[in-house]
Amino acid sequence: MDDMTVADYLAQGGKLTSPANVPPRYRAELLKLMASFVDSEMAGSAGFADVINTAPGLRERIAAARIVFEKVQHAEKVLALMGEFGVNTARYANSHPWAERLPRDSDIGAQRGTSDMRLAVFNYPLKGWVDSVVMNLLMGRAVEVQLEDFQKVSYQPLAQIFAEIAPTERHHAALAAKGLARMVEEGKSDEIAASAAYWWPRVSASFGPTNAPRAEALQAMGLRHRSGAEMRSDWENRARTALQELGIRAPA
Repeated sequence: MDDMTVADYLAQGGKLTSPANVPPRYRAELLKLMASFVDSEMAGSAGFADVINTAPGLRERIAAARIVFEKVQHAEKVLALMGEFGVNTARYANSHPWAERLPRDSDIGAQRGTSDMRLAVFNYPLKGWVDSVVMNLLMGRAVEVQLEDFQKVSYQPLAQIFAEIAPTERHHAALAAKGLARMVEEGKSDEIAASAAYWWPRVSASFGPTNAPRAEALQAMGLRHRSGAEMRSDWENRARTALQELGIRAPA
């Protein structure tokens, strides 16, 4: 099957199931998508691991440790699939400084770093327990939106992995919401609001620029189904609702 035939097949909603029938450009974009997910999960877990010991109690530390473990598990599942495309998975996990962060007051928009493919939001440091739980809530809602789209990707083995991962990622956000509800009862609403104001634009940038030039090509290949702007709007609604349920006004 030549590339044009495959392109037409994908444009009509077709699915691919093996590296053997994947065209070169599709392969490159598919690997970028997988690498971005793996690197974001690895960087996110490394950052959250650093704040486990700031948790206020054993229950919170156990939950945080489980989140770190599960995010690495998710990365491992997608990385194994990358191995089928020739990626050296044995070296991958130790090839990047996952815990490395920029200064807190940095503002890089949607720009990724030079050492890996993590989303820009994972280049910023967490500032204590409250801040980490706020970030986990807002980014958790963003991951929900992203995974709903990723479960429809045209590479069927990856779509299946994302479907398996999605319930656990939703649970992470639910844990954050429960934790923040307790913090509100403890009188920490102002601290939560301040952290939300910090993370809101940084999580929003995870959906990319409004008019990304690659968007149409990715949609034609079945690697995206909604635009970044559509997903960002969906996230804003979910995140705003999550904060309102805590009695916190979402940033403008």
